[in-house]
Amino acid sequence: MTNLADLIRNRRSERGGYDPDRRPPDADIRAILEASQWAPTAHNMQNFEVIVLDDPAVLAEIGRVPGGVSAEFIRENYAQLSFSEDELIAKGTGLPATMFPPEWRQPETPSDDQPAADLIEHGFLDQTMRSCPLVLIVVYDTRKRAPASEGDVLGLISLGCVLENMWLTATSRGIGLQVMSVFSDTGIETRLHEILTIPDHMKIAYACRLGYPATQPARYLRVRRPLEHFVHRNTYTRHLAPTR
Repeated sequence: MTNLADLIRNRRSERGGYDPDRRPPDADIRAILEASQWAPTAHNMQNFEVIVLDDPAVLAEIGRVPGGVSAEFIRENYAQLSFSEDELIAKGTGLPATMFPPEWRQPETPSDDQPAADLIEHGFLDQTMRSCPLVLIVVYDTRKRAPASEGDVLGLISLGCVLENMWLTATSRGIGLQVMSVFSDTGIETRLHEILTIPDHMKIAYACRLGYPATQPARYLRVRRPLEHFVHRNTYTRHLAPTR
């Protein structure tokens, strides 16, 4: 695919297992990294670094880091699920429940003071990484921020631009990608700082696992809100008129 509109519409999060013996070619990896290089950033700060992980020994060591799914994730994820295609289409947002394990689809979500040990998936990062041959970790310098940006919102937008550039480039080359936000979890991030000798002032924004699906990826219904539901014209109370 070379058409930008097609790339945007066909970009997906490839959540299944990847073929550990099929590594993306160096030329494709470089193209993805060059896409990050040209991402727009606030004040052209370019306040990010990318760590390429493709050494099997390093990936294996990271895979042994204890991970898991928090009760908070399960609670908040459940609120976004739809349990039929009709429900998903009507909402226009969220994900089908069938994408997640049965134990994550229970209405009895834990309260803030409940550990929900029976719902939390205990394990290690290798279960998340699914034997992928390549991981990119994006880090940023916490000592810097965009001028006059409360909470460094502009800096966070910049990191999102970096991700989108890399993701669309990977899609254009037939490479699967999934964002792994778990890498920025406090406990996991501390261990990764030790393994990868990341300086204390650099924080992990997110990680991406890249590769080729080991099996034919399961396709699920994807929904988006119609433009007239979220686009406003000249005033917030006036929505964009539907196309006739």
